[in-house]
Amino acid sequence: MEWWGKVVDYLKNLGIYSTTINPGDVIEILIIAFLLYYLLKWTKTTRAWSLLKGIIVIIVFLLIAFLANMDTILWIAQKIINYAVFALLIVLQPELRKGLENLGRKNMLASIISTGVHHTENENFNDDTINELVKACTAMGKAKTGALIVLQKKESLKEYETTGISIDAKVSSALLINIFEKNTPLHDGAVIIVGNRVTSATCYLPRTESLTVSKALGTRHRAAIGASENTDSVTIVVSEETGRISIAFDGKLEMISDGESLRNRLVAHMLGNPEEDKRKNKKTRKRKKQERKEATKPVANECVTDKEGAKNEES
Repeated sequence: MEWWGKVVDYLKNLGIYSTTINPGDVIEILIIAFLLYYLLKWTKTTRAWSLLKGIIVIIVFLLIAFLANMDTILWIAQKIINYAVFALLIVLQPELRKGLENLGRKNMLASIISTGVHHTENENFNDDTINELVKACTAMGKAKTGALIVLQKKESLKEYETTGISIDAKVSSALLINIFEKNTPLHDGAVIIVGNRVTSATCYLPRTESLTVSKALGTRHRAAIGASENTDSVTIVVSEETGRISIAFDGKLEMISDGESLRNRLVAHMLGNPEEDKRKNKKTRKRKKQERKEATKPVANECVTDKEGAKNEES
């Protein structure tokens, strides 16, 4: 009955602690919990989330170094830790500024009550959305209408959405073609799609600073590569000069030959694993080939029986 004695001691201690807690402590705990929640919610919608994951990796590495008695690494970390805090503030300066601005002009209670309904409605990226994108891009390619379409994956594009005009409409080829039509108010800039909805237009994207990018590429292509370098998004570009379609992902730009190729790339990036799709296509082709072989077998057998019957009649 040792465990019962431990439970009794715990309950006695809990009673002691309850007498020392006053209403001010409860309010203080609620305020801290509220600030932590708001901080995490803000971090999730900015690049600070990726930075936070990187910091966690570094902390784990330093913990391993501490357990393994790697004194040199710990000495270096101790020397640069003070400078790292200031460097972190400089790197996050744009996000911190936007966060403080939002804190000043938003109703924080309303933002907590609305627990991300906007994003839950936009999670269903499906085949219909891909069909509308392919239809719009091929039509704009033939007409040589420039377009820049960003598709959100796991990382939020909220900071880019705020630079444009909010739309919140279901993805359709007619809507996209109308947005990027020349001399219209919304044609300049990028369109951001979250799930199956167009959330914003005329959005500003950061251009790539990579020296390996060809100088022949225009502003749209550089912005598409820049967005793919900073997030895990997929960006479709339609060239205004040539009408060629390209896809930017993970800092790389891939030229697309036709609508079917665009469809395959979007399915691979947005709906599934490219390797799995290849295996499925290979199995499908093999199965169809086998079906064609089996379909021709009865015909061959009938021909053989007809020939044998003819020989018997002659004999």
